Amino acid sequence: MTKTETAAASAPAGRRERKKAATRQAIADAALRLFLERGYDDVGIREIADAADVSTTTLFKHFPVKEALVFDEDAEHEARLLAAVRERTAGRSIPAALRDHALSHRLAAADSDPRFAAFAGLVNDTPALRDYLQSMWLRHSAALAQVIAEESGLPADDPACAALAHFALEAPRAVHGHDDPRQALTRAFDLLENGWQATSP
Repeated sequence: MTKTETAAASAPAGRRERKKAATRQAIADAALRLFLERGYDDVGIREIADAADVSTTTLFKHFPVKEALVFDEDAEHEARLLAAVRERTAGRSIPAALRDHALSHRLAAADSDPRFAAFAGLVNDTPALRDYLQSMWLRHSAALAQVIAEESGLPADDPACAALAHFALEAPRAVHGHDDPRQALTRAFDLLENGWQATSP
């Protein structure tokens, strides 16, 4: 197949992927709007599908369980997290790379989206979503620990790698509500770089 033929064949595939992504986003947006308006448990799958102008079959192709509608960027978040370690610049430590990721993605998202507080409240007030978030957190933590071990030349089950992954994911939540969360997060990661003495005033 020539380059021209390859490009022609890939163009429809590219359009299909963009259409799928747009449909997925429309479903997620409709779901979150309804959940925030009425509460997670009071909104049915059929209502979400109707609001997004899709069938329930299409909805379930994108989101196999109802809880996933709330965490529609789950895969993207994990991919960015792992890339922060794998693609860090030469000479940059893993804790520093994870700190930069937390500052630029986790805290920035909370600052830039006016719905963040309502979203956090929705999750905290809904047992099914809290459970789903915890399972997602554990999966991300395990994946991150594995990448940290690979990048450090350590065994996959090294407890230090698991501890660092746990800390990196938990730190942004720990500083939530702090007067200066960015400063607090930076100080927390300083502990990983420099030890407990770095936390002294």
